[in-house]
Amino acid sequence: MNQRTPGLVRNAISLIGAALVLVSLVNIVFLFLADIFGVRAKPYLGIFAYMVFPAILIVGLLVIPVGMLLERRRRRKMAPSEVSPYPKIDLNDPRHRGAFAFFMGFTLLFLLLSTVGSYRAYEFTDSITFCGELCHTVMKPEFTAYQASPHARVACVDCHVGPGATWYVRSKLSGVYQVYAVLFDKYPRPIPTPIESLRPAQETCEQCHWPEKFFGAQLKVITHYAPDEKNTPRQIRMLIKTGGGSPTTGLTTGIHWHMNIANEVWYIATDEKRQTIPWVRMKDKQGRVTEYLAKDATVKPEEIEKAPKRRMDCVDCHNRPTHIYVPPDRAVDEAFLAGRLDRSLPLLKQQAIEVLTKSYPSTDAAMEGIATALDAFYLTKDPDLYAKKQEAIKEAIAEIQRIFKTNMFPEMQVDWRTHPDNIGHFYFPGCFRCHDGQHVSREGKVIRKDCEICHTILGQEEGGAPMVAVKGGAFRHPIELGDLAEVTCSDCHTGGVGP
Repeated sequence: MNQRTPGLVRNAISLIGAALVLVSLVNIVFLFLADIFGVRAKPYLGIFAYMVFPAILIVGLLVIPVGMLLERRRRRKMAPSEVSPYPKIDLNDPRHRGAFAFFMGFTLLFLLLSTVGSYRAYEFTDSITFCGELCHTVMKPEFTAYQASPHARVACVDCHVGPGATWYVRSKLSGVYQVYAVLFDKYPRPIPTPIESLRPAQETCEQCHWPEKFFGAQLKVITHYAPDEKNTPRQIRMLIKTGGGSPTTGLTTGIHWHMNIANEVWYIATDEKRQTIPWVRMKDKQGRVTEYLAKDATVKPEEIEKAPKRRMDCVDCHNRPTHIYVPPDRAVDEAFLAGRLDRSLPLLKQQAIEVLTKSYPSTDAAMEGIATALDAFYLTKDPDLYAKKQEAIKEAIAEIQRIFKTNMFPEMQVDWRTHPDNIGHFYFPGCFRCHDGQHVSREGKVIRKDCEICHTILGQEEGGAPMVAVKGGAFRHPIELGDLAEVTCSDCHTGGVGP
């Protein structure tokens, strides 16, 4: 009796491919279910479920026919007569029909699962988990600051990529080098900003924020605490002249006059962080162009002609809209105002700033240093107070440690000084990069350094409660109401002709 020749799949290479397919398939199903029913997304679960194991599955599927082809060649060399011909498919044969139906069913199921998996992979690579947590050490400062920011509910890709396939592909291609940099420890510390290839703000920020609808002014109340014995509060009430850039909704005045609607502003920066601006060009809605040059500028006319010019947009001022590293004094002021720090602890503002601004080799060292220094200060300064206020001191230590962990990252060499924040001019030049009184045009026009351009001080108070009471005046109706003083406004006002 002739012994049946074993199938071509009976070789080491094809069996290894089959094993890869089986193992990866089981893991994909398990991790997919874990992702669907899991409480919280895990970065490495997603990368293995939708990227690593699917890649292994495809490799396994490719290895199986490769092994079969190599086995066929091996048999042909050793015993040509024993090499079976290529299989024929005869749908009249019930066995062939069954095998063909099984193959087609498996193929359709595989394509269906591949489609779902591909979409889930796309969805995962666009997720906050993928962007913020996968490269934990590298992205920890940005991810931590993002979670504490006003945009914490906005997905990373909404700002960094935006809508459309073109920028999605560009972002993934640039991400290939980032993966290489992380794997081989080639990334800089800190990550440099501004990002040169960032999509224009008109295509990202303005999907939510609509500049043409900005106008008017805003009341802002700023509360500072002095580094004195009583942590004395000081409050400034300020009217911010937000203004607008579109003549259709109001006057093109105030801070948002700079928006590229009625006016157009271009500038040249001589440093990577765009902090030194020697040349500015402004074009108004009538098409008149004015060029300003800083008095101390060393750039020559031919250099200005060749230099890359940037058109001003939202992120030239709002350059830290999300990844905000709050300076220690402001962070401590906010903690006092929110009641997370006890003002009755003498010199707490001073001591908090001192421990937060020290240099530490690591976050763990900072946690220990902050706790030790503050505890020792109050124990030495006033043992009786220390005994009475132990709970408040512990809470203060915990809050100051939280401030450090949220805004300072020694491992990545990141803190509030690393990335200039151009909103305002308190910690960095900001507005004064151009509004310094030193930029002059050929006609003698000056970009003014005038506080009243952007804001008006309404009042300043010192001492008292954390939120200083502001005296209010009674509303005076333009017409004497007499007996009608108790009626509701809507009883008379209809939005049309008056009563």
